[in-house]
Amino acid sequence: MKDSVKITWIITGAIVLLALIGFFAYYQFAGKTISVQGNSVVKANPNVVKVYFNVETTGASSSEANLKNSEIVDIMKAALLKIGIAEDKIVTQNFQVNIWQEWENNKMVNKGYKADHQIVIELDEAQFSLIGNIIDAGANAGATIQYINFELSNAKQNEYKALAFKQASEDARIKAEGIAEGLGSKLGGIKSVSVNEWGYNPWPIYSNRGGIALAEAADAKLATTNIQPGEQDISGTITAVYRLW
Repeated sequence: MKDSVKITWIITGAIVLLALIGFFAYYQFAGKTISVQGNSVVKANPNVVKVYFNVETTGASSSEANLKNSEIVDIMKAALLKIGIAEDKIVTQNFQVNIWQEWENNKMVNKGYKADHQIVIELDEAQFSLIGNIIDAGANAGATIQYINFELSNAKQNEYKALAFKQASEDARIKAEGIAEGLGSKLGGIKSVSVNEWGYNPWPIYSNRGGIALAEAADAKLATTNIQPGEQDISGTITAVYRLW
């Protein structure tokens, strides 16, 4: 009976000892990490054109400025719908009515109220040829063209974003594997990941220079004649922290 108890205690002690060794070994190595940055560049072709307009009106009261603005926007929308632009592609980005003040005789003078309405028109690839008609629809109604860009639709942005971060993650893993091998260690699991950057900017075609509205419209139409979008670089960057064993 005594011998069996001794054996039990010996086995139990050995198990505890091994557990302690494993415990301390785990925490000794678990504290070793490496941080690597993964980078990627993917090629993207824009699939939409966006035309940005501003409608600015003034009035003695806020309601008068607003009414004038609405009249221009309604005329513009009617013309856009007539040439085949879907209503959901005519989007208000911002609308506001503020007190209109100007600097005169070394002081600010109230002139009434000013309404500003920013509208963006989105065209898919099959509608690129309508840019000139859209510019005319806005200019003839009294809107001022602000700028025109080749861009990516939301769906395309998500597609390229996923690809860029996937490739950046693969780049980080390859770097981490090489570092671990060089240090004579084994690469463990990921401790943390942070997204640093998603690089995407529209491709500008035209930007308003502050001239006369109709002249600007003519310049915009000229700038968009036979314009074809080219490939652009989209970047993705992540930082990954790996454990070393």
